[in-house]
Amino acid sequence: MAESSKVIHVRNVGHEISENDLLQLFQPFGVITKLVMLRAKNQALLQMQDVSSAITALQFFTTVQPTIRGRNVYIQFSSHQELTTAEQNIHGREDEPNRILLVTVHHMLYPITVDVLHQVFSPYGFVEKIVTFQKSAGFQALIQYQAQQCAASARTSLQGRNIYDGCCQLDIQFSNLEELQVNYNNDRSRDYTNPNLPSEQKGRLPHPGYGDAGGMCLNMIVILCLYCCLLLIHIFILFAVAYPQMANTSAIAAAFGGGLPPGITGTNDRCTILVSNLNTDSVDEDKLFNLFSLYGNIVRIKLLRNKPDHALVQMGDGFQAELAVHFLKGAMLFGKRLEVNYSKHPNITPGTDSHDYVNSNLNRFNRNAAKNYRYCCSPTKMIHLSTLPQDVTEEEVVNHVQEHGAILNTKVFEMNGKKQALVQFENEEEAAEALVCKHATSLGGSIIRISFSQLQTI
Repeated sequence: MAESSKVIHVRNVGHEISENDLLQLFQPFGVITKLVMLRAKNQALLQMQDVSSAITALQFFTTVQPTIRGRNVYIQFSSHQELTTAEQNIHGREDEPNRILLVTVHHMLYPITVDVLHQVFSPYGFVEKIVTFQKSAGFQALIQYQAQQCAASARTSLQGRNIYDGCCQLDIQFSNLEELQVNYNNDRSRDYTNPNLPSEQKGRLPHPGYGDAGGMCLNMIVILCLYCCLLLIHIFILFAVAYPQMANTSAIAAAFGGGLPPGITGTNDRCTILVSNLNTDSVDEDKLFNLFSLYGNIVRIKLLRNKPDHALVQMGDGFQAELAVHFLKGAMLFGKRLEVNYSKHPNITPGTDSHDYVNSNLNRFNRNAAKNYRYCCSPTKMIHLSTLPQDVTEEEVVNHVQEHGAILNTKVFEMNGKKQALVQFENEEEAAEALVCKHATSLGGSIIRISFSQLQTI
């Protein structure tokens, strides 16, 4: 452990985690003076008022796993004794609050429209007007709320966040303008209080005496429209090649209630995952299959003989690989914290040293894929058991999984005429161990299925 410091280093800070989330986690231990979000690294630096407050926080979290929005975060003392650069003072904002925000988008890899900004900012209150423009600082927008309080809430929650995973980072300040003037409702500006504004400035009609010239203009417009259509088709084809799984993104988004989970882009095209820091005494290909199959179909798995604590896992497509990396990064399994990243290898070459699962009937996403996507989450303390025998008892369920940890609560119930069960362990690691060891095992003559449950209590 690093030398004690009033600066705390927080890891596995996903893009769904805001500054406020971190403040709420650490405020019970003392006054927080500074907070720096390192979005590119999924990390944060947080400075307490004194060293004793930081020590109290770390001592508490040695026995309690800190979790924010369903994601485990990991904390330690920072090597910094004081934050002196690029810090954000929590208590003293120098700018005056205003109902109009000036938003600068950094690292903009995807186009941002008024509709995109409205979707991001409207959850914090009624957005009256949006105006976008390009400046030397980059793409910027002015966003006017109905109330100043809504603007302040949006700034606190969204400052430093990314619109898309890994890009389009928001830098938000209060504007000194009192009212936005919007003349057109289009992709660059919008007045939500006046939907009757024109989309563009209307041009002059051709002079009646120049009919031929008017016809020529009309022909040019038709040709230009055809050219634009061909260009759009070309762009669509290129995009489909670059991101083949985007064709079914809308169906996938529907499975998540209309939008992808925070931090998930749906644009990843890398199917193979590198898993490291495995417990070599306890993990094999089948256990990895049981864990990673929660997030998609498994093609094949290969343990690396030259690096025994490393393995390659090839998922069915890039979206499924993205889910696995997002939800399993930093998870604990058999006393080891997993490192889960995309591999430089596009696939795993079939061979005697790899296990093939492409035709396995245990792959979960061959049927009811949308339903299985909805259940994707980071490991939790609760596991859900299904396809149980109809006469199974709570005692039999407990006996089947109790070797993997302390069980706090259980419940056997029936849904749609089928027996199911919930088992709550003391921590996520014990639940994960029970899942990887007991999924697809036999209980009372039935091959049971196990997944993580997002329920907090039984």
